[in-house]
Amino acid sequence: MTDDVSAGKRDFLKTAMLGTASGALAGAVAPGAALAQILETNIREDSVLAKIRREGVINVGYAQTGPWFYKDAKSGELGGIYKDVVDMLAKELQIKVAWKEVTFGNSTVGLRRGDYDLFGSSLVYLVQRGLVVSYVGPLYSKGVLFLIHKDNVGRFKTVADLNDPNVTISVTTGASEEPRIPLLLPKGPKVITTSGQITLGAEPVRAKRADAWISGDSDVLLFAKRNESWAAVVDPAHPLDRRPNTWVIRYGDAEWKQFLDFWCTYLVVNGEIERLFKHHMEKLGAA
Repeated sequence: MTDDVSAGKRDFLKTAMLGTASGALAGAVAPGAALAQILETNIREDSVLAKIRREGVINVGYAQTGPWFYKDAKSGELGGIYKDVVDMLAKELQIKVAWKEVTFGNSTVGLRRGDYDLFGSSLVYLVQRGLVVSYVGPLYSKGVLFLIHKDNVGRFKTVADLNDPNVTISVTTGASEEPRIPLLLPKGPKVITTSGQITLGAEPVRAKRADAWISGDSDVLLFAKRNESWAAVVDPAHPLDRRPNTWVIRYGDAEWKQFLDFWCTYLVVNGEIERLFKHHMEKLGAA
């Protein structure tokens, strides 16, 4: 059999199968299995979207910061708004999730070197981050608040009171708030940093080695609620510097980016993210 004949036979069989499948669709809601296997998706084989469907698993990096992503101290079970969203994504795609815990300081490094295909925790937008990783969505937005010791409530009534070179601000290394401090507090307060998970930045305030801890609004409110014996929030009703708060992936994968962008939009539009936010804030005792 010549190549022309073989090619013609393949085209005939493909046309016949398409016709059969199309006919079967006359009263159906969704394409049948035969048609789904024949139609091309145009998704590149090396796209993460194709890879995770092919392998049945997605590798997801996360760092802890409640209510977005946290680990139960007793059971070790993961929970949080974005943890639930990752689980929803995996269920929709009919795949499993392989988790990898990292810190915010090395979150984009691990992503770029391929340790995971999605950073699924709350990562607030920074231009510096946007130059090396690709933001999707966004799923939500966050502002910043300042946590102080209750002994200093009379001294720091507004954020303007913190804008002083004699004030010391604590921030977690790698947190998005770190490079924003000079913009928010231009008079140049001193800055000290802590390594590790986000809430460790509050420890210098508790120990009175720093006057205030700067972090995301929900993080600060939740931490203050859990540490009411000594912690207070400066002007909690007016967070500053609101920015997109969402997931990131590697650059160069258009299919994966486009898929996630619209899937995130879908969750925002139908109110699922807002529902999960309220649920986890209430679950953790902050609402």
